[in-house]
Amino acid sequence: MHNLFKRAILALLVICVVAGVASAAPKYKWSFAQPWTRPVADKGYQLFCDKVKEYTNGDIEITLHSNGLLGTHDESLHGVRDGSIEIATLSPYVNLVPGGMMNWMPWTVSTFDEARIAYAYPDGILFKVMQVAWEEVGVQMLFSCAQGAYGLGNNQRPLKHPDDMKNLKMRVSSSLASVRCLGNMGSGTGMTMQTIPWAEVYNALARGVVDGCWSMWPSLVEERHAEVLKHYTHGLLNWDANNVVINKELWDSLDPKYQEAIYKAGTEAEQYLNDLYEAEEQNYIKTLQKDYPNLTITWLTDEEKAVWREKANMAAVWEELCDPWLEKHWPGQNMSEKIRAELDAVREKAAAKKK
Repeated sequence: MHNLFKRAILALLVICVVAGVASAAPKYKWSFAQPWTRPVADKGYQLFCDKVKEYTNGDIEITLHSNGLLGTHDESLHGVRDGSIEIATLSPYVNLVPGGMMNWMPWTVSTFDEARIAYAYPDGILFKVMQVAWEEVGVQMLFSCAQGAYGLGNNQRPLKHPDDMKNLKMRVSSSLASVRCLGNMGSGTGMTMQTIPWAEVYNALARGVVDGCWSMWPSLVEERHAEVLKHYTHGLLNWDANNVVINKELWDSLDPKYQEAIYKAGTEAEQYLNDLYEAEEQNYIKTLQKDYPNLTITWLTDEEKAVWREKANMAAVWEELCDPWLEKHWPGQNMSEKIRAELDAVREKAAAKKK
């Protein structure tokens, strides 16, 4: 009788343990596609995954797949759209996302303090407009990862004045606003442009297919662009911000408490990434100066930047690329002017914080 009682107690304990394990199992298990090799960004993405698990009490478990393990950039987007991948960090190229140029119009956001305001959920002007852009292609925007300002690198000469673009063959992407901006800055110099996927930039520079490209501190180091570039001028183009997105149908099916938890995790990850990359900039620069002594880094004064900015003729680029898309989604509201005014206010607010 005593043994029978012990067995009954043991069986009950086993049932309780099994039930506890079952109840602790996540309700959702998702994949997060990271198509690039960017170890600093991965820290923020992992923080996001961890925070989602924490804020949903373990109901949502996200596994980060870095270094393109789930496919190329475009494959990752298609995966999110068809639901085979739940979450990805992506670049909103206009051939994939018609409103994607709004994410990184040249000569707008230029510092991390500005990015902290402009891209922030829920009221950042660029968050709000990019949310609409992603929804247009069946995807939900969550948060952004800003790596900093782009500059121009090449293998011919330092770039201090637009005339220095003479006869350069420059690699470009499908970021049409940046292409238009670069084309304007190099107009009349004989500069030409060639569209090459980001993943092939290193080889294109190494083989001399192109003379130069736009790049940034993290890419010069982590993606080794500094190995195949001789000159780099910082701060000549746009602000880099990849968008972390989720399948729209999945998002809409979630309980609002999970949506709130995911946004909370994304907000924390975004600001962590801003702090991380801002702090890391000086380390990137020190690494370049130490490990790549043959790379010439050119710093421009505000007056020198103004010459490039004027030649970029961004008003015409906004009119050509942004106004038609904005008018389609906000008819009669003159959103182009409102967005630019708000971005001006962002710059003033960020500058005031530094005083």
